Amino acid sequence: MTELRDRVQDVLARDACSGCGLCTRLDRGLEMRLDAAGYARPVEVGSPEEMPDAARIFARSCPGVRIDAQDPAGSRRHPLLGSSLAAWEAWATDEEIRLAGSSGGVLTALHTWLVTSGRAARVAGAAGDPSEPRRSIPVTITTREQALAAAGSRYAPVAALTNPDAFAAGSAVTAKPCEIAALRASRIEPGGEAPLLLSFFCAGTPSQRATDALLEGLGIDPDRKVDSLRYRGHGWPGRFAARAGDTEVSADYEESWGSTLGPTTQWRCKVCPDGVGESADIVAADSWATDERGYPQFAEGAGVSALIARTQRGLDVIEAAIAEGVIEVRPLSMDALANAQPLQTARRRYLLARLWGSALAGRKPPRYRGFGLARLSLVHPRRFVQVLRGTARRVRAARGRPR
Repeated sequence: MTELRDRVQDVLARDACSGCGLCTRLDRGLEMRLDAAGYARPVEVGSPEEMPDAARIFARSCPGVRIDAQDPAGSRRHPLLGSSLAAWEAWATDEEIRLAGSSGGVLTALHTWLVTSGRAARVAGAAGDPSEPRRSIPVTITTREQALAAAGSRYAPVAALTNPDAFAAGSAVTAKPCEIAALRASRIEPGGEAPLLLSFFCAGTPSQRATDALLEGLGIDPDRKVDSLRYRGHGWPGRFAARAGDTEVSADYEESWGSTLGPTTQWRCKVCPDGVGESADIVAADSWATDERGYPQFAEGAGVSALIARTQRGLDVIEAAIAEGVIEVRPLSMDALANAQPLQTARRRYLLARLWGSALAGRKPPRYRGFGLARLSLVHPRRFVQVLRGTARRVRAARGRPR
């Protein structure tokens, strides 16, 4: 057992793994596989084949060990949504791309433009597995057709950092916030221009078993081959839709995410400080309309994304895309976006309570620095205590169950 593998086992024992796949880059004797609960986890498939200084890189960059908030030059910090240089509501000018995307198709539009204009040699991302659409896999995008095939959210495990192109010079990378944080913190030099980092607001990674359960509930048995599957898109927020032979099924967003997928998000996601992609250069999100109470509305409509430039590099890319007619934008305040994203804001506001509750119940959480969690926790002290107690109770119950 090497120091790196000892550290990996510690993260797994604490149920702190996010399934990003970074450790398999550091040690080629590790491989990401689905565990019995349906989450991507590293397993030993051979003798250690570690890159130099692997244990030290892991210690500073594994999302199950630590994440540090970013403070890019020239940015302004929002207490709940992190640092930014500018923010907009945005949508793809190409109607096919806008329809295919989960919201306004902005990331898909940027992917297409980056590779067709030569601004990026490739985009490392994720898509459905063509041979088994129930599953999600890392992909490399070099054409418009590939960008469209990868459009839309994937609410299932996929380890983006198992793709070598995520670390390659001249790449752009679109991945979950934890994966982007790990990639930036790893500082693995690509031998050229560092990858452009793109992300999205993430509510967590559901179990693969939840997708299978959703399909079964809609009438497609677990052993039946699925020919196509999308979680969202073709409208906003879009319906979960799947086809198996002559059987076509669908479910609306609240039924698919709200009732089946969302409740199965892994533990590490429930104590995540950064579902909003603070380590990225560019971040996209749903810019939900809200009702008179301030709650998001999920009525179908033309997709609109929130778009945030976190760094000067990200701002330069977005402004170039606007100038070239790739996307259309209108100004958006970070406060307005916070109001449209109650899950993200509530999670960060009470995260310290969850961390303390987890620790009190015997499960050591990762270390988070620079997020201002103590300051946020003082706003609603009674609720803080409720969340702390509830978390401790759930963790104790979970630790008592066999996995």
